[in-house]
Order: sequence, then structure tokens, then C-alpha cells
Amino acid sequence: MDFPKELKYSKEHTWAKIEGDTALIGISDFAQDQLGEILFVEMPDVGDEITQGVSLGVVESSKKASDVISPLSGEVLEINEKLDDEPEYINENAYDAWIVKIKVKDSGEVKNLVDASEYEAGLK
Repeated sequence: MDFPKELKYSKEHTWAKIEGDTALIGISDFAQDQLGEILFVEMPDVGDEITQGVSLGVVESSKKASDVISPLSGEVLEINEKLDDEPEYINENAYDAWIVKIKVKDSGEVKNLVDASEYEAGLK
């Protein structure tokens, strides 16, 4: 499994790629592996406010449906429309297949996330 070092991770197996005051958010390689074949991704609408620690959507797989718990709070600027037609793209590359792009509301929330090595260690 892969855990890119430039990302921050939550204990709920989501990641954030922070770029200035915006962030891309998705589910980790570990999460997609546990879920199995992803069949559908329910995403918020552009303009919605999402909150750290609260579901921003649902990923449905061949095994189960799982809430996507947001690693950060903010306003949804963009959704990854590719996932509407190709939800399995998350299985192929969990880190290119981001779910939402947000304008980060509180950069201090990053302290609640962990780096790649700490995230990977927590999986063992």
C-alpha cells in the first residue's frame, strides 16, 4: 500500500492534500482496499459547508457503504465529477481520485491530522 508523504491523514482513513487555503480530500489506499470494488460515490454539492470529523459523503462498494469522514472543515469548491462515471477510479489510484476540493475554513485543524509514517504505523 502507498501513503504519499505530502498528504495528511485522519484516523478515519481520509487524506488531505493542502495547497495554500485549499485542500483536496479523498480516501486512503488502505480504505479503498478494505472496501473492495467501489460502485458509487455520493458527494456533497459545490457550495456546501463540510465539517472536520463529520461525513461529507458516502462510498458504496461491493462489500458495504461507508461514510467519508472529512479530515478538514471548509466550503466545497469542486467535486470530482469523474467519480460519477468511474467510481472504481478510487480503487485504481486512491490519491489521484480525490472526492472534493475545499476552501479550508480553519488551518489550525491540520494539527488533528497525522503524517504518512504515523498513519501507516497506526494501521499495524
